[in-house]
Amino acid sequence: MNRDQFQGASRHLKGRAETALGSLTGDPGRQVRGAVNQVAGGAQYAYGRARDRAEDLAEDGRHLARAARSRAEHLLDDGRDLVDDVRARGTAYGRQAVRYADGNRASTLVGLAAIAFAVGWLSRPSR
Repeated sequence: MNRDQFQGASRHLKGRAETALGSLTGDPGRQVRGAVNQVAGGAQYAYGRARDRAEDLAEDGRHLARAARSRAEHLLDDGRDLVDDVRARGTAYGRQAVRYADGNRASTLVGLAAIAFAVGWLSRPSR
C-alpha cells in the first residue's frame, strides 16, 4: 500500500464520517463536504492502486528484459561455440581433401572434369 492509497482511504473514511455527522445534525453543508471528501478519497485511492500496479508492471518488464538479455547472451555464446566447431571441422576436412587430391591426382582430375561437364551440360539453354 503506497502513500496515495493510504491517504485516499483515510480521506474516504473521514468523508463518510462527516456525511453521517451532517445527517445527524441536519447540516447540509457538512453532508456535501463529506460527500466531496468521500469521492476525492476514493479517486486518490484508485490512483494509488493504479500507480502501484504500474510499478509492478514496470518491474515485471525489467525482469523480462533481463531474462531475454540473458537468454540472448547464452544463445550468442552457443552460436560462437558452434561456429568455432564448424570452422575446426571445415579446416580438418579441407586438409583431408587436399591430401587426397595430392595422393590421387589422376582420379581427382577425372572427377573435376566430370563435374565441369555436368555443370556445362546442366547450364546449356536446351537439353
